[in-house]
Amino acid sequence: MSNAPLMPKATAVWLVENTSLTFDQIAEFCKLHPLEVKGIADGEVASGIRGHDPITSGQLTREEIERAEKNPSHPLKLAVSKVRLPEAKRHRGPRYTPLSRRQDRPNAILWLVRNHPELKDAQIMRLAGTTKTTIAAIRDRTHWNSSALTPLDPVTLGLCSQIDLDFEVQRASKDRPALAPDQGPTLVPAEETTQPYYYEPTSHEDVFGSSPKKEEAEEEEIDVESVFGKLKDLKTKE
Repeated sequence: MSNAPLMPKATAVWLVENTSLTFDQIAEFCKLHPLEVKGIADGEVASGIRGHDPITSGQLTREEIERAEKNPSHPLKLAVSKVRLPEAKRHRGPRYTPLSRRQDRPNAILWLVRNHPELKDAQIMRLAGTTKTTIAAIRDRTHWNSSALTPLDPVTLGLCSQIDLDFEVQRASKDRPALAPDQGPTLVPAEETTQPYYYEPTSHEDVFGSSPKKEEAEEEEIDVESVFGKLKDLKTKE
């Protein structure tokens, strides 16, 4: 029906009354059945419809009608409009939420706030179909039913699709600053842990072992004469 003229029955009435086109030509142009066009000609169909001039509305040219009247096998073609209207921009508003699911929106908002804190309020509004005031109340725990709220996945509740949720999460993650690389300990590569260990001695101590350490305070050498001198003193005293 994309190639049909505006008001097809009114156009068919005008073509039947003002041209000598065949029923098949009019029916093909207006996307009607030939018997329906015949009923219009007999006054049995569309008796109360006023004819619509396709030439005035720019849907047909007079030359095209004359060409079709001379050749019954020639199909009528819609005239190409010279005026091109710009496509209306569709402003995407908040998502419509069915009445049966509206009571679950606070639970879905709580789930989004806890599991995806990187999401902005505008993104949560698109996913859950809510308002910024409700999001702020749930964040601040000032919602009238905050004590009874339980976090529930909005995809499971049917408030949004998984594709929409993933898209918003990826979009929010791009705006987050890059995290600093972790400087903590890491695992040693397997090439280093599984290679055989060969020990090569490099010094005399590695081969024969270390010598015992000398005592810091060595005993003084024994003076034989002093010892016997003390013994002589003891004998004289006796």
